[in-house]
Amino acid sequence: MTQLQARVRPGEEAATEVAVEATDLRKTYKQIEAVRGVSFSVRTGEIFGFLGPNGAGKSTTISMLCTLVNPSAGRARVAGFDVVSEQARVRQQIGLVFQETTLDEYLTAEENLRFHAELYGVPSSLVPGRMQQVLEMVDLWERRRSLVQTFSGGMKRRLEIARGLLHSPRVLFLDEPTVGLDPQTRSHIWGYISELKRREQVTIFLTTHYMDEAEYCDRIAIMDNGILVAEDTPEALKGAMGEDRVELHTDDDPRAISELGQRFQVAASMHEGAVTFHVPGGEEFVPRLFAELGVRIRSVRVARPTLDDVFMSHTGRTIRDAEASGGDRLRANPWIRSRGRR
Repeated sequence: MTQLQARVRPGEEAATEVAVEATDLRKTYKQIEAVRGVSFSVRTGEIFGFLGPNGAGKSTTISMLCTLVNPSAGRARVAGFDVVSEQARVRQQIGLVFQETTLDEYLTAEENLRFHAELYGVPSSLVPGRMQQVLEMVDLWERRRSLVQTFSGGMKRRLEIARGLLHSPRVLFLDEPTVGLDPQTRSHIWGYISELKRREQVTIFLTTHYMDEAEYCDRIAIMDNGILVAEDTPEALKGAMGEDRVELHTDDDPRAISELGQRFQVAASMHEGAVTFHVPGGEEFVPRLFAELGVRIRSVRVARPTLDDVFMSHTGRTIRDAEASGGDRLRANPWIRSRGRR
């Protein structure tokens, strides 16, 4: 337990192995059901990922868990406290890194963190040591006196993670923590996330639409159209597939799909420009395709099950197909206004 967590009065800290719990959680905006009765729990100390396309309801769910908006129905508790009736207690126990940057770029990194410490009531005697600790963790201690406007996108994201950790939260929410970053910077950010889990013993709840990032999570919940369609460890979800994914490019894709159904009793469809289907033993199946399919095959690719395959098996489309339908339903700006009024 950190010094800041030790300041919680007796009886406030819930003795539980569950850090986040939602039961039939719902949110409706006029005619739009953004979240449609989701239930899940996050164990203390794990990295839990919400995986799904933009517009699936991930950010809306986080907004309810972080007391940004009230649920239309259902219940949720974070760090043992109710997100509606105990909002102040919830906010004391969480850190939040938004999808879009909320740093003041005209201040230095150090000034941004000091302002955050003031908002959360961190004792002034603890601020210098804690600030050095979190800035060193994200390799920004040497840049603490630099204006944020001189930082790269990756540096800003690292600073936001440090800011979210400053008051020693029990649960850290990361909403699309690597969106818009290049692959190398995304990899570095995940290195910092893994390290902070080890050093801070903090529960991490994150959203992402990057399949490769979901592999870093202890458990994931796949969300689509406001509902949870699957929940387990990445390996368990992939292992349950039991089939390989085959992608074809042919001279006549519609005819190939028809013949796959008629000759091989295989349900195929178009995904991301390729004829796609799943079969056991994909490598053994390919020679039959070349011998019996009445359409010239220009290329073929066989892959072991991925989380994208898991998503497609539950929704009938890939996550990139799903994203073509629209953007996020909610931005988290109300949190900034609510923090400012506290």
